Amino acid sequence: MRLRQSCCLALFLACLAPDARAGEMVMVTGDDAIQWRAAPPSLPKGSEISIIAGDPDKPGPFTLRLRFPPNYIIAPHTHATDESVTLLSGTLVHDMGKTIDASRGQSLRPGAFLYLPAKMPHALWTTRDPAVIQVSGTGPFGLDYINPSDDPRKTRSDK
Repeated sequence: MRLRQSCCLALFLACLAPDARAGEMVMVTGDDAIQWRAAPPSLPKGSEISIIAGDPDKPGPFTLRLRFPPNYIIAPHTHATDESVTLLSGTLVHDMGKTIDASRGQSLRPGAFLYLPAKMPHALWTTRDPAVIQVSGTGPFGLDYINPSDDPRKTRSDK
């Protein structure tokens, strides 16, 4: 099943990846240059993604942006590789651990940066404002929920 999800994600991301070959420069000149699409099924409905450079499903560096609506939650999860996150706009709350604890969550403002080593459990959520983050790392990159029942791939109808 993991292989099938990986293949589906690869096909999805191939449609979004910029038309740049390895070693070529990629430049985004502003928000108007970003092309948003529905995020992959590994994220709850309502978020959008834009692949800036690389392919998160393949070996090598990548950069992507995610746009989250108000009151959006990504349940506790880990990633197989290191992740760097920069909050570009809005407010985002980040919590470390295998369960969400709102009192432990740290509110982030635009410009905030997080470096998360591989396999570090964490969760993210927005409050009344939407948020945009930029994620950079090295692929293949994936998302594994701590509690399998939190995985939206098990309940989404748009697989």
